[in-house]
Amino acid sequence: MNFNAILNTAIIVAIAFGALNHITAIDTSIMRGWSLEETAIRIPHDIWNSYSSVLSTHPIQTKAVTSATVYTIGDLIAQRTEGSSISEIDLLRTLRSLLAGLIGHGPLSHIWYNVSDELFTNVLHLPTNIWGTGVKIVIDQTTWGPIWNNTYILLLGIMKFQKPKDIGAEMKRTTIPLLKSGLKLWPLAHCVTYGLIPKENRLLWVDLVEIIWVTILASTAAAGPDGTVEGTVTNNDGDGSSGNEKIMSA
Repeated sequence: MNFNAILNTAIIVAIAFGALNHITAIDTSIMRGWSLEETAIRIPHDIWNSYSSVLSTHPIQTKAVTSATVYTIGDLIAQRTEGSSISEIDLLRTLRSLLAGLIGHGPLSHIWYNVSDELFTNVLHLPTNIWGTGVKIVIDQTTWGPIWNNTYILLLGIMKFQKPKDIGAEMKRTTIPLLKSGLKLWPLAHCVTYGLIPKENRLLWVDLVEIIWVTILASTAAAGPDGTVEGTVTNNDGDGSSGNEKIMSA
């Protein structure tokens, strides 16, 4: 394992522990004398209680950190599935995704689920049956879905110091592919979101599913107009064969 691999691994582990520590906190003093079985049963319960407590007192901050964690994990998975080794992981790209989750997805989702709940309940008076849930999913996928996908592209473009016209072109390129990809995942997931999950816990459920979605989102955002993933170049050998050659991003 080379130095880059060690450094990247250390940074990833530090981010994971930092996020977990921010969201959950367990009083280890009360664990004295617990059997292994008691520990296995009570720790998940205590973590959930701790998360719920922090969520009720600091909802936006908690959702921001949760989304930042998920967007970090999703981008790392995306880079690994694109063929990057641990030493080749583009930490600047991961940092951009983390920040998009922190300052974008978490706070904006908090607003969306509160506004949409008010809309569905007090304005449209949608029923809680399967038909009402279906309408909620359609509204979510045709409004919030495209809005957030384009906001994500916008945030990444700003952080990469892209020109406004280039960001606009990127939004145009990715909107329809992301909408189509989302329709393969989110309608089923949102049957649970809008059918079973309380409003205050919806983002946590969505973020669990979002690990899969961010992998798609990050890969789509990283791909250029020709489909080449950011951080790769096409190498033509002159004999008719071609391949992708990794380069380190600046």
